[in-house]
Amino acid sequence: MTSLAPIRSASAPADTPFVRIEGVTKRFGDFVAVNNISLDIHRSELFCLLGGSGSGKSTLLRMLAGFEHPTEGRILIDGQDMTNVPPYERPVNMMFQSYALFPHMTVADNVGYGLRRAGVRKADIKRRVVEMLDLVKMGDFARRKPDQLSGGQRQRVALARSLVRQPKLLLLDEPLGALDKKLREETQFELMKIQSQLGTTFIVVTHDQDEAMTLATRMGVMNEGQLVQIGEPRNLYEFPSSRFVAQFIGAVNMFEGRLVEDEPDYVRIRSEEAGCTLYVSHGISSAPGQSVHVAIRPEKIRLSHETPAGADNVVKGVVDEVAYLGNVSVLQIRLGTGKLIRATLPNLDRHESMVFEPSDPVYCSWGSSSGVVLTS
Repeated sequence: MTSLAPIRSASAPADTPFVRIEGVTKRFGDFVAVNNISLDIHRSELFCLLGGSGSGKSTLLRMLAGFEHPTEGRILIDGQDMTNVPPYERPVNMMFQSYALFPHMTVADNVGYGLRRAGVRKADIKRRVVEMLDLVKMGDFARRKPDQLSGGQRQRVALARSLVRQPKLLLLDEPLGALDKKLREETQFELMKIQSQLGTTFIVVTHDQDEAMTLATRMGVMNEGQLVQIGEPRNLYEFPSSRFVAQFIGAVNMFEGRLVEDEPDYVRIRSEEAGCTLYVSHGISSAPGQSVHVAIRPEKIRLSHETPAGADNVVKGVVDEVAYLGNVSVLQIRLGTGKLIRATLPNLDRHESMVFEPSDPVYCSWGSSSGVVLTS
């Protein structure tokens, strides 16, 4: 992970979830796009649905908006069953990746369009448009047309238009996907600040792991129409429930092996891939001999020229490649077994020369709490 993700606390769960998805399935002919999903989302939460193309996340979002109807199950928003309620009668608005601004209208007219359609008084429209444009820091651009704005400015206008009708729930489909990397990272923090100020419940769909980790109070990882893990970003990164989640969220080294000891507070795994015994300080309640995988994040691997103490979690290799990324250097290391692993080193000093170069022998080690044992 290369972006800095702030630690955000999830909203305290209410007795009744603000959004409740109960056993929702969506079929298109024989294809199951969403498969029996149940999910509770709290009021004022910023929840991210993360998944690759075709995972079902956008279909689920469209069912929340009312653009698609579940084949099975139901959807409740603020205690009301919305399963068969049309989009225009739901307390929901949706912001699309394309922004869909009217090119012939000014920024102010774009933001106020929905209010005019709803028959709101002109004085109230003007007041609320000004409030929204000030909130997204676009008040000085009210008279401009969309083609006179940058991509980031159009994104803010689209957000203001989505929020001006004060929806109880805002759905955002890849909202920052059209922005360049630097602007996307800056806008993520602005989006978080706006959501916190308004207290509106946000559900964001994205395929970008860094974006989800930065934005979310909680997130759900989707794969093949199912929610495979739900939790706070830190928990999903540090304690993935499966190889899929471990590999989808960030970089990871995966060692296959067989369980040789399983005690309540530790396990030992013999791994031919690693060429050593792997020691992990948590039990998994499985029988010796079971095939498992151990996941180690690259930043948790310690590198040294000298042999580390201890026999467990120590492997020897040769530096294959070094990539300098500014804040960190990524090393690709080939172990004696032939397996390639990754390790990262922070670049703490501007004048520091590379500690490890290609072809250098290197020892890799990690702590007993750094690995996660996965059985699926």
